Amino acid sequence: MYHWGLMVTHTQQQASFELIDTGRGPYRESLAQQHRLVEQRRQGEIADVVLLAEHFPVITRGARKTANVLLADPATLAAQGIDVVDIRRGGGTTAHNPGQLVIYPIFNLRERRLGIGDYIATLETIGIQLLRGLGVVSERKKGLPGLWVGDKKIASIGVRISRQITYHGMAINISNDLQIFDFLVPCGLQGVEMTSLEEEVGATPTMEDINEKIEILLRDHF
Repeated sequence: MYHWGLMVTHTQQQASFELIDTGRGPYRESLAQQHRLVEQRRQGEIADVVLLAEHFPVITRGARKTANVLLADPATLAAQGIDVVDIRRGGGTTAHNPGQLVIYPIFNLRERRLGIGDYIATLETIGIQLLRGLGVVSERKKGLPGLWVGDKKIASIGVRISRQITYHGMAINISNDLQIFDFLVPCGLQGVEMTSLEEEVGATPTMEDINEKIEILLRDHF
């Protein structure tokens, strides 16, 4: 089990980002906030930032057009209260809804001396350790960014780097309604079944508790 209380002194001293819990809200507002922060970070007006968020139901379509597969038309989705947004992150179609933890680091990779591969691997490690501490063993799959529990996907990663500044990030299914994924082919991967912490272990901590745990891990690794 991961020891949540453990944070060594040198990590505390080197923690160099502000963490903002934005709560639950519309995806489009969060996207606009990321764009503002990316520009401010690029101009050196702010230090690195990590946003934690939950979103009202939304399906996002990424830059890889062949991986953007919807199984319902936008009018049908709108009737279900599901927004559809085209964005410029890597990967294909995915979904967000309440009970899913979404992590958006706005980092300057050059200043952190991180390559994109190392950055994504670190996000995956953070997700693996979070889930392990909550009783779920997850793993990477080569060539498929994200985290898996057996053949089921529990976390998705889609990032964009704009002149060395990261945005978008990682979404981990905690207690969200997985039926939203019935309206799409996750990341364009036919036959993929989604799972969540709640599906795997039953009762889950509150999102406030989850956010506290992820902050410890973020500060430990970044």
